[in-house]
Amino acid sequence: MWWPLTAHRLRSRGVFGMNARNVGGILRHNPRALFPIVDDKLKLIEICQRIGVPTPAVYAVFERHGDLRHLREVLDAHPDCVIKPARGSSGRGIVLLTGRLPAGYLRNNGSTSTINELRRHLSDLLSGMYSLGGRPDRAIIQQRLTTHPTLERISYRGTPDVRVLVYRGEPAMAMLRLPTLESNGRANLHQGGVGAGVDIGTGRTTRAVWRGRSIDRHPDTGEPLAKRTIPDWPAILLAAKTIARATGLGYVGVDVVPDATSGAMVLEANARPGLAIQTANGVGLGKVLERIDAMMESGSRVA
Repeated sequence: MWWPLTAHRLRSRGVFGMNARNVGGILRHNPRALFPIVDDKLKLIEICQRIGVPTPAVYAVFERHGDLRHLREVLDAHPDCVIKPARGSSGRGIVLLTGRLPAGYLRNNGSTSTINELRRHLSDLLSGMYSLGGRPDRAIIQQRLTTHPTLERISYRGTPDVRVLVYRGEPAMAMLRLPTLESNGRANLHQGGVGAGVDIGTGRTTRAVWRGRSIDRHPDTGEPLAKRTIPDWPAILLAAKTIARATGLGYVGVDVVPDATSGAMVLEANARPGLAIQTANGVGLGKVLERIDAMMESGSRVA
């Protein structure tokens, strides 16, 4: 944990604060004109499709409230799906459905939602309740990815993903994000998910944090979290680097799921990635970025 350390000691260890991230990462390497490319998930999906990077299939897009009259037929055709806002963040507004029941649609947490409840939720999405800046939004019905067998025992009712922080085209840091009971099956740390640091070179987890404190075991399954090998690791890094290059962003977080059947699948990208990845890895981001800068200036590549 970082909080007992003084500001001077944090800086000496290369720990980034919000100001350092905003100035040294975002403002310096992310032209603001490029933000809409990743802020809108549908635009990123279009990029993935154009450059051949695997991403979950889109079953339907709802742009107007009147379109919601077609919701039942879409969900009946694809009852195993994800409902999400196109411009949402931090996992807000996402609903995971796993199947159809006589009373409605089964959610990942075991509860059931009726078609009217889901229609109201999509109406909220379209109104911008979960969007960046609260602006009117679009709602996406998308393929729900499945947990790779090697990660099932450290995930709770949801699919884990890997956040790869790419700096100047090179993977700088990574963490495995794991759903919990508190996060309601979502992998986002803001919602109560677990963050496990990942060694870039080996693709193995090193340590983990939950709600800002170090933990050794998953809070719900009790399984150890260190020394876990991430499946499809080379493909995950390649997908993250490819997306960073395609978007033109020099400081970007790319979220990739090692799907059980399809391999590495890009979920989304973030032009303002958070700093919890430092805590998950127990390493200051500043030192890592300095090393990449030095290698770039010397003309070599990062291993």
